[in-house]
Amino acid sequence: MPLLQRLRPDHAQALLAFERENRAYFAASVPDRGDEYFAHFDARHRELLGEQAAGLHFFHLVVDDGGEVLGRVNLIDVADGSAELGYRIAERAAGRGLATAAVRDVCALAAAEYGLTTLRAVTTLDNAGSRAVLERTGFTPTGDIHLDGRPGLRFVRHLDGGEGLA
Repeated sequence: MPLLQRLRPDHAQALLAFERENRAYFAASVPDRGDEYFAHFDARHRELLGEQAAGLHFFHLVVDDGGEVLGRVNLIDVADGSAELGYRIAERAAGRGLATAAVRDVCALAAAEYGLTTLRAVTTLDNAGSRAVLERTGFTPTGDIHLDGRPGLRFVRHLDGGEGLA
């Protein structure tokens, strides 16, 4: 059963393999990270861990029993009790409810451990899977947006502290 883990230094190689393996798949629905991300991955990983330690962001991996990364669920731009949610699930693991379960777990962590009260998210209109995950996990649409020239929606979820781990 996949497990949600907070990003650690020893995740670097498994995370890089996940990002490389799924690069084309992700680029079909979200902006590509670019060649620089991969060329300087180790330095970026250390930087993200430092930002997490400072409380600016909370990064999580969805990891299988063998330590392989199946997804990421991140809370970024943490400020004033709020953060933006972002997530990616490996192509081979998509469509099995993994994103929904991981987002539910992160919502519970956001309220219980990180003291957050509001989460925001965005997705494009053509990303039906992402919209479905957000709606299933209690996010409500709040307005239109354009992401890289594509129409999309903004979402919000207010956390009441009673979120249970799924």
